[in-house]
Amino acid sequence: MNNVDKNFQLSVACLAIVIVFIGLYTQSLQKMVVTYFIGILGIMGVLSPDWESFDQSVSQWCNPLKVDNLTFESDTSTRFRFYPVRVAIFTIVYGFVLYKWWMFISSE
Repeated sequence: MNNVDKNFQLSVACLAIVIVFIGLYTQSLQKMVVTYFIGILGIMGVLSPDWESFDQSVSQWCNPLKVDNLTFESDTSTRFRFYPVRVAIFTIVYGFVLYKWWMFISSE
């Protein structure tokens, strides 16, 4: 089992714990289902993208990758390089979604 599979399993297990907590806290099946779908979309947004493509500067995201640009190392190809614009985009999108989710969960 590779590292991505282990990360996915751990993420889904943590999501299940959050769903159970939300169910116990709110007593609402609808809020549990919304939490499930937002959690799965969040996991897919972090684990599913082609990081080889996104591990370049933001200006290069729409350009096709050349074979020379690819790294064929097994474990280092999934590492997350720090690009401030990408981190800002992720922070804004995920922050907004978490804010809207929290407003939904905390509403009566």
